[in-house]
Amino acid sequence: MLDIGIIGASGYTGGELMRLLLNHPQAKVELATSRKLVGQKVSATHRHLKDMIDLQFENPAPQEIKDRCDVVFVAVPHGTAMGIVPQLLDDKVKVIDLSADYRLKTDVFEKVYGIKHLDPRNVVYGIPELHPEVKHQKFIANPGCFPTGASLAAAPLAQVSMIESVVFDSKTGVSGAGIEPSLASHYPNMAENVQPYKLTTHRHLAEFTQELQRLDNSLTKISFTPHIIPSVRGILTTTHIFTKGNLTKYDVMDLYAEMYQDKPFVRVVDGVPSISAVRGSNFCDIGFEVDSRNNRVVVISAIDNLVKGASGQAIQNMNIMCGLGETTGLWMSGVAP
Repeated sequence: MLDIGIIGASGYTGGELMRLLLNHPQAKVELATSRKLVGQKVSATHRHLKDMIDLQFENPAPQEIKDRCDVVFVAVPHGTAMGIVPQLLDDKVKVIDLSADYRLKTDVFEKVYGIKHLDPRNVVYGIPELHPEVKHQKFIANPGCFPTGASLAAAPLAQVSMIESVVFDSKTGVSGAGIEPSLASHYPNMAENVQPYKLTTHRHLAEFTQELQRLDNSLTKISFTPHIIPSVRGILTTTHIFTKGNLTKYDVMDLYAEMYQDKPFVRVVDGVPSISAVRGSNFCDIGFEVDSRNNRVVVISAIDNLVKGASGQAIQNMNIMCGLGETTGLWMSGVAP
């Protein structure tokens, strides 16, 4: 049994980690931290966990966390993890960071986030389907929600250097903005509305670029525009891939089937994927249509931003890092309707 610690457990990703780990036969949440809520019951904040997790929020020193835990998830705001992670790393504890602090190369991070990195190091970017080296790591960076679905949508064509340019258009539920309320999540602003934002400057674009250029370093034309929709969970990404040559539907199907044939959480579907089919699950559903007139492949991907886009993928990484079955504790359907 793995003893689990969650640093920054009061937010949505912390609550989702605990919800999912309740179903994990080989993991137990030992520790949930929050500096603001020390001494308060976890279930008072995460009411869906009432009578299921009997823990109080704590704020122990790093050494105590290491003494009590086999795996530590770090779910703190961007810029904070880099001050915590170095104190946790040793030969015993495995660490998975859900913030952006270690996802990018140091110089790129400093440019994108506008802060100096306090702990520059090379860290594996944990999309398990694209990074088999996860299994050999003691510390990984869990990807952002937008780049997870988008990278999986474009990777098979990037891997064979068939992409001339790519445009990602994503629609996300309001939970992606975090637990703190804002004008964007205020009900009168959100209901019956679609809000595009950061049309050309979203910080996750750096992760898209890093992942796709790792597969094809000649690919430079990568664009991304996100939108908030009146939904709590889910990201639907429409990916317009303009190819270097004409491809048939069978060509594309073969590429996607080959890349994801042994990846249990990527489902290549007929027709158009939907958020409702993956909500609450760790699946990424992918469908596509070929526009041969314009050398364009339109790929649709759907994920739950709190599961495959955050906490579920983090547990998937934990399973692989700890030598467990990849689907352990995560093999559940989406919640429909």
